[in-house]
Amino acid sequence: MDILKVEKHSAEELLARLRRVGMFTDPARHVYRDCTISLEKIRPEFLSPPQTYVLTGELLKVRQLRWALREHGIDLFALDGYVSIHLAGCEEPVDVLPPVVEESIEADGRPHLLICDGMHRVTLARQENLIPQVIYVRGLPADLPYYAYPVPGGWAAVEMREDLPPGYIKKWHRIKHYKTLYRDFNTAFQNVGGPRGNFVKQG
Repeated sequence: MDILKVEKHSAEELLARLRRVGMFTDPARHVYRDCTISLEKIRPEFLSPPQTYVLTGELLKVRQLRWALREHGIDLFALDGYVSIHLAGCEEPVDVLPPVVEESIEADGRPHLLICDGMHRVTLARQENLIPQVIYVRGLPADLPYYAYPVPGGWAAVEMREDLPPGYIKKWHRIKHYKTLYRDFNTAFQNVGGPRGNFVKQG
């Protein structure tokens, strides 16, 4: 991964932009506008994965990103804000945020710290015995929960796979039209996950 330049943005700008994040099907609905948002160091074992797998190819990409950022003096797991990276061959920068964790009170009354964005980054932190800095969101609107439930069994039930076979259940969705609950981080940031037109989810 050839990073030409890195622009660092403050924690204050990160939090301000997060409050402007819209929904995938309703960009004008700002899901985090009235939430309590903070940057926290949280052990991966205390976080709840919402998907049943990690792709080895994506995990290796995130590791390459971590190594490339380190060459620019940036720690992927301690951003203290967010960064915009300029990649060779890409016209637009890519914004890299800390993983996003949402506090979700489930039907049994138990609170879960759901990994809303950044499953592969948190997995990399687990692999390297690190405590990552995450975006911790509390007080979500009751009608806008994360679109999938936490995986029963937590990390012990998450598989590391090279690919996903047909019919593989990746997440257990809360509602039939679950895409109405997608958070679209690109309503407030640039190319989160990868360059536009060549989108590669970075986990």
